[in-house]
Amino acid sequence: MSSHSIKGQHHSSPPKQRSRFRRLLSELWFQVVLGAVLGIAVGFLLPSVGKQLTPLSDWFIALVKMIVIPVVFCVVSLGIASMDSLRKAGRIGVKALGYFIVLSLVSMLIGLVAANVFRPGAGMNIDPSKLDASSVPETANQSFNGIEFVNNIIPESLFGALTGHTIIAALMVSIVFGAAMNVSGESGAFLTRGIQALSTVIFKIVGWVMRLAPIGTFGALAAVVANYGTQSLQQLGILVLLFTATCIVYVLVILGSIARACGLNIFTLMRYYKAELLIALSTCSSEAVLPQLIKKLEAMGVGKSTVGIVIPSGFSFNLDGSAVYLTMASVFLAQAVGMDLSWEQQLVMVGVMMLTSKGTAGIAGGAFIVLASTLSSVGHIPLAALALIVGIDRLLNEGRVFINVLGNVMAAVVVGKWEKDYDPEQAKAALSARPAKTTESELELEQSPAGHRELVEDKV
Repeated sequence: MSSHSIKGQHHSSPPKQRSRFRRLLSELWFQVVLGAVLGIAVGFLLPSVGKQLTPLSDWFIALVKMIVIPVVFCVVSLGIASMDSLRKAGRIGVKALGYFIVLSLVSMLIGLVAANVFRPGAGMNIDPSKLDASSVPETANQSFNGIEFVNNIIPESLFGALTGHTIIAALMVSIVFGAAMNVSGESGAFLTRGIQALSTVIFKIVGWVMRLAPIGTFGALAAVVANYGTQSLQQLGILVLLFTATCIVYVLVILGSIARACGLNIFTLMRYYKAELLIALSTCSSEAVLPQLIKKLEAMGVGKSTVGIVIPSGFSFNLDGSAVYLTMASVFLAQAVGMDLSWEQQLVMVGVMMLTSKGTAGIAGGAFIVLASTLSSVGHIPLAALALIVGIDRLLNEGRVFINVLGNVMAAVVVGKWEKDYDPEQAKAALSARPAKTTESELELEQSPAGHRELVEDKV
């Protein structure tokens, strides 16, 4: 009997080990890490192959963008429709906007101080007339246009915003639609139930699309390593290292302090969102993780109405990583071409960037285009100097995207806490859950706490 039991124990232990390994392989974040490692290996060892793998990343991002606008519409409109009053939506919006402005200003000042203290461009003595400006994208020559900004907010038709690619236009339509459902009585309640059902279907599609994230990661990193290698790092390594160090300090000090004030630990948060952060890092696309962030924040105890307003608007207006980059890159370019900007000129530049970084939120092109439009508006630094950082912009984008994603997570928590629309106990339970449970909540809406809350709100 005893020998049988001993044999049984010996036979039962290996399957448990294999089971744990299989469970690890089923984790999205681990699959993304494997894709990243393989992509880097292919880029270094087979650069000719790596250069041909860019479409894998492009296709994955295109699939995510295909579903982002419907996600924004469902989440925002349902969040506003389920509110007791529209005043709450206004309060959330004002508080979120105030938070965005303060954090953007702090981020820009941090980038400004770091660039002035460490002076990464000092001594380069670059002659702007000898730079190859052809490498600068044509769209970089466009300065900020307030009329174009408003045009991007207002779609050509109500439902045209839901079939386009501009989040800011979809956000406006979703807010208007949700407000109308909120005050339309029984007819609005009927539409709310229909959009609730649509939301379930859309998040099922999100789960399917996210299964392809490791492939997108593999293609993105293989292409980046194959195309750039270490040449750009050798030429402009000081700027890359300084920006990376500044991003690390920003996460630990600024976001870490905000998290601590909310009763959270920044490292625990990063572990909870590890899959989303890894995907954002590898693809350099914040939009690629927006649907997942929304569901995880709801599962973490942040109210649907708060998440629905803060996250979509945050990805347009709260880009703290980009804010750090804008001031640091501007001062670096001035130093590189031998210009000595006074503090007055630098503060004027920050003021212009506060406008251009928000004003170009609906325009494709990212932080590099914002930087170019700022240089055009201020006029101190020659636009041709942008050719210096075109080659490393993809590397700098890693830090920008990481902070942008984590910063918007913290924005949703902070605004939720202000609005008493945040459950610390649920957050503690979600953050301490086993990774396997977290993965399930990412991919299956029905099994997440947010899904249960949606059913309750629907009945109300």
